[in-house]
Order: sequence, then C-alpha cells, then structure tokens
Amino acid sequence: MQRTPNWSLQQLPDMDMGQFRQWQALLEERTGVCVSDQRKTFLQTSLCARMREQQMDDYQTYYDYVTQGPLGAIEWSALIERLTVRETSFMRHRASFDCVARYLHERLSQPGRQTPLQLWSVGCASGEEAYSLAIVVEQALIDTGSSKRDYGIWATDISLQALEQGRAAHYPTGRLGGLTQAERNTWLTDTPDGRHAVLPSLRERVCFSRMNILELAQAPLRDLDIIFCQNLLIYFRRWRRRDLLNLLAKRLAPGGMLVVGLGEIVDWNNPLLERVPDDRVQAYVRRDSSESLE
Repeated sequence: MQRTPNWSLQQLPDMDMGQFRQWQALLEERTGVCVSDQRKTFLQTSLCARMREQQMDDYQTYYDYVTQGPLGAIEWSALIERLTVRETSFMRHRASFDCVARYLHERLSQPGRQTPLQLWSVGCASGEEAYSLAIVVEQALIDTGSSKRDYGIWATDISLQALEQGRAAHYPTGRLGGLTQAERNTWLTDTPDGRHAVLPSLRERVCFSRMNILELAQAPLRDLDIIFCQNLLIYFRRWRRRDLLNLLAKRLAPGGMLVVGLGEIVDWNNPLLERVPDDRVQAYVRRDSSESLE
C-alpha cells in the first residue's frame, strides 16, 4: 500500500471525471444512491477520509481494493459508513407523525381488532424515526384505552454504525427536534453526560436490522400496518423510487398506511393505494379490497 501524505496541509487528491463516474456507478450499483455531479466534493472527501486510514492516496488503487476479494468486501462495509450518514431527529416532519397518530386512533378504535400492530421504519438511520413512531403508538394506545401494548417496530438501515447508535438509544439535545416538552419528559431520561436516553419500554419495541434497500424484494416483512420511509428516496433515480414504492405497497396489510417524504416523488400512483387527502403530508392507504401480496 502507498503511504499517504499529510492531507491536512494540502488539497485533496485530484479526481478526474473518469474516476468520479467509476465511483458514482459503483455506489449506485451497490446501494441505489445516485451521487450527483454537484456532490463530487462530498464523494471525494468521504473517500479520502477512509483512504487516509488505509494509507492510500490514489482513487484507482482504492477502487481496485474495495472491489476485489473478501478484504474488499470488508472494506466496502467500512466505506459505506462514510457515504450514507444522514442527519435526522425525533419527529423530523411533525405533520407526518401527526398523520400516523390520526390513522392509529381510527385503526385502534375498530371493533374486534386482535392482531398486534406492525410498523416498519425504512432507512431508520440512528433510530430517531423508529422511536418517534413508538411514541406515537404508545400515545395512541393510551388515548384509545387499549389494554394491550401489542405492537412491534422494525427499523432497518444499511449502516451498521447507525444501527448500533439506534440500539444504544442515547441522543444529544440537538436531535430531540420536534418532540414536545411533555414527550421528552415522558419517554426520555437525562443521562450524566448531558444526553438523553430512550426509556426501556420503548426500546424493547424496536428491532434494528441491517438491510440494503436494493434487497427489498427479498425482505420477509409483510402485512404491515404502517411503513414509514422518509428522506431516503431522494437519493435514488426516479424509476428506482417508483419500483421501491411499488414493492413497499405490496407489503402493507389491507388498510395499512405508507408514509413518504413530502415531495420525494411526484406523478406516482399505485392501484393498491389511495392517497391521504392532506396537503401537509404524502401518505397512502392500501385499499381493503386489494389483492393479496404476491
């Protein structure tokens, strides 16, 4: 391996367009993420941070390394942590969580419901979204007088580091975002280091698992009451967004709800779904008469 210079004293190594296209294609092929030309500097910075740790200073040498053999596969897993980190917070888009709350109130009020609620946070990052859903479910159960806490939340992401953060469930104040003070007091506790810990009663309801969104067709999850997928699709090409959403629609139970980021996709329709009539959110409900999951 080549010895890298001290990059803190000079500019990043040059990346020509051929090298950029090569890395751009690899990332999209393996993760679906499309790095635009405007984000070339981001890609360079992320690559160089990892190259420095591996004592490399040439993009082609590093590309050959991550695309060959078992060691390359291990290195790719480490690199992906640099390339897929997303900023998030609790109740990041409050209107979407309020929409989920209204839906749950109606669904939990239906007579004769016996099966536990199943929710899925797709691209959960470090867990704030999944725990926000748990807070909404808990409050809905209280409001509707439900005697059982029958629900579970799947939280999936490609980043192992982010999933570990989610399992730890300790967050800085800046991540509390859209939580009300009452929600903070009820579901979080202060820690000696100035952070905030999610209560065990919520943590036990969330199962964190690694999943590449491109492997969605093989995902075992189905008959879900709520699928929440925000701030993920924006990194994909339009055709891939539509394909992924169509697959997610099939994983909903009849009457289940799909919530995506407002404006993340336009001109998309699915015959299984009906859009929620609320301009503040982009959410869809699966028709009760829909055909079963293929």
